[in-house]
Amino acid sequence: MAYVAVNPATGEEVARYPYHDQDELERRLDRAHQTWLSWRQAGFDERGAKMIAAAELLEAELPDVASLLTTEMGKTFASAKGEVAKCALCMRYYAEHAAEYLATEPVATAGAESGVRYEALGPVLAIMPWNFPLWQVIRFAAPAIMAGNVGLLKHASNVPGTADFLEQLFRRAGFPDGVFTNLFASIEDVATVIADDRVAAVTLTGSERAGRAVAGQAGQHLKKSVLELGGSDPFVVADSADLDRTVPLAVTARIQNNGQSCIASKRFVVVASRADEFLSRFTAAMAAVPMGDPFDPATVLGPVVSAAQRDELAAQVADSVEKGATATAGGHVPVGPGFFYPATVLTGVDPSMRAGCEELFGPVGVVHVADDLDGAIAVANDTPWGLGASVWAEDPEEQQRGIEGIEAGMVFVNAIVASTPELPFGGIRRSGYGRELGRHGIHEFTNVKSYFVAPE
Repeated sequence: MAYVAVNPATGEEVARYPYHDQDELERRLDRAHQTWLSWRQAGFDERGAKMIAAAELLEAELPDVASLLTTEMGKTFASAKGEVAKCALCMRYYAEHAAEYLATEPVATAGAESGVRYEALGPVLAIMPWNFPLWQVIRFAAPAIMAGNVGLLKHASNVPGTADFLEQLFRRAGFPDGVFTNLFASIEDVATVIADDRVAAVTLTGSERAGRAVAGQAGQHLKKSVLELGGSDPFVVADSADLDRTVPLAVTARIQNNGQSCIASKRFVVVASRADEFLSRFTAAMAAVPMGDPFDPATVLGPVVSAAQRDELAAQVADSVEKGATATAGGHVPVGPGFFYPATVLTGVDPSMRAGCEELFGPVGVVHVADDLDGAIAVANDTPWGLGASVWAEDPEEQQRGIEGIEAGMVFVNAIVASTPELPFGGIRRSGYGRELGRHGIHEFTNVKSYFVAPE
C-alpha cells in the first residue's frame, strides 16, 4: 500500500510513497512524545526563531514549493504561490504573537494570587485534506508548535510529496526531530494513533463523514478534538450591492482553488430587485473563465483533483438538470486528458435535487432568488452547515442586518470569505466545532490552567 500522487491536469502518476509499517509508526510516535517532554520547556524566543527560519525557507523556495502543490492537486500556479506566501505569513504571525496570546492572566479573587495559565497538551494529531495541502497544515502547526505542543501529520494520500516536504521543512529550520512528524498511515492506523495514550488531541479538516468518525474515536478516548468540515456558504446580494464590484468577485468566490474550498461561495442568494442583472452578468462571466493547464499564467480555472471528484460533480449537476434545474453556463465534462470541469451556473434548484442538498466541491454555483433581504437571510440560513457567508451591500444598515442575521462562524461584508492569521476560523452545526487561527486558535490545544494561592 502506498500514498500516490497523480497530476490532475494529465492523469499521470508523479510520485508514490509506501505506508509506514507498524514499527516505523511506533518509532515516530515515541520520538514525538519524547521530544514534547523537552520542547514544552523551550521559551517563546527559541520557538519563534525557529518558526521564522521555517518561514524564510518557504519564502526562499517559493516557486519550487508552489510547483509541488500545482503538480499534486492541480491548483493554478498563481494560487499555489499565494498559498506558500500565506503560510510564511502565518508562521511569522504566531512567532510574533504567541507569547502575548499565551501570557499568564492574573485574575482578582479572594486569594493572595490567582489567575490563568496556558500550557501545552502534548502531541497533536492533524488529519489534513488535499485542497490546501500546505496552508491547512501550517494553520494548525504554527500555533500548536508555538504553544509548546508537537505535531503529528496524517495527510491526504494524494499529496504525499507535500507531506514529506513539510516534515523536512521543520527539520531544516532547526526544530528538534519529533516537533513535526509525518505519518504515512492507513485509515485503520489513524484509529490506533488516536487511541494511543501519548497523543493528547486531534484536529481534522475534511468531510463530514470523516469528522463524525474522528470525533467518535476522540470522544471514546476522551481526547480534545477540533473539526473543520464542509460548508455551503451563501453569497448574499442585497438591494444596495454594487454589481460592478460584486459580480467579478462572485466568480472568484466560486472558482477559487478550482472551486474546491470549504469556504468558497456555493449558493448565490440574490434579492429579486437585482436578480435578473446579477444572473445575466454572473452567467456571462462564469462562461468566460479560462480553463486549462494550471501552470499557464493565462489559466484561471484548473482541473479538479481527481477523476472521481469530477465524475461526482458531473453527476450532481446532471441529477439537478434532469429534475428541472437549468445550467445557464457550463454543465458538461470537456473532452480531453485531465480532470477538468467548467465553471457552471445552476438556477431553479430545490432541495429535491443533489445540487440543492449536497455540498458542490467544484466550480459550480447555484443562484437563488429571494423577495428581499430578510428572505435572502432566511435562505442563507436554510442549511445544515454554517461555516462562512458573505454579504454584498453598500448600505450600512443592510450590512449590519447581514452580519447579525446570518448564522455562520464567519460573515464577511463586500469581501470574499477567507482565512487570515488574525481572525478565528471555524463553523457551527455540521461545519464542525472549535476554532483555528487568531488568539482563539492557539488556545484550542492548551490546558487552560487556573491557579490560586491562599492568602496568609
